[in-house]
Amino acid sequence: MTTIAVVSAGLSNPSSTRLLADRLTAATVEALEEVEIVQVELRDLAHDLTDHLLTGFPSARLADVLARVGAADGLIAVTPVFSASYSGLFKTFFDVLEPGALDGTPVLVAATAGTARHSLVLDHAIRPLFTYLRAVVVPTGVFAATDDFGADGTDLDARIARAAGELARLAGKVASPDATGTRRRTVDDELIDPTPFEELLARAQRV
Repeated sequence: MTTIAVVSAGLSNPSSTRLLADRLTAATVEALEEVEIVQVELRDLAHDLTDHLLTGFPSARLADVLARVGAADGLIAVTPVFSASYSGLFKTFFDVLEPGALDGTPVLVAATAGTARHSLVLDHAIRPLFTYLRAVVVPTGVFAATDDFGADGTDLDARIARAAGELARLAGKVASPDATGTRRRTVDDELIDPTPFEELLARAQRV
């Protein structure tokens, strides 16, 4: 079974950020054969995250969430836009993840804002964050302004479906002939049985 973690950083309740996260989740579930969803609402973890920053130790609840996100086969990460970037709460959560927790993890990035003028946040802020964390960001990011949630959401629906399909294919276990369902490789996997330098040198000399 594929496990998808959904991290939503909306501050209000209800919020457009959570609404977008739910729609992305539904589309991803539809694209996968079997899936388990780990829902993470950062608003509920705000005090735990602050305490972790101040003490260096996560609460039992936060430690469990961090472990489940790190173990997921894929991630949907959705943030509201503040000052032309992701929210501080969103950044704090990914700051306290263990190093390497997202190595090779497919990530669907998404953001919400009041106006489409903030749409470039996906490429100039959010995508570089997950690239730094060595995650694999799917090609299609989803940005939704307030107007996108109106009566005619055809374009938003199409972007959601395309991004969810990309995440499903990368996370594995999809209903397609070339789906392998294999576990994603991490940096630790690559270091388990390294090729000796002498062998690499010998191979180069034979070419």
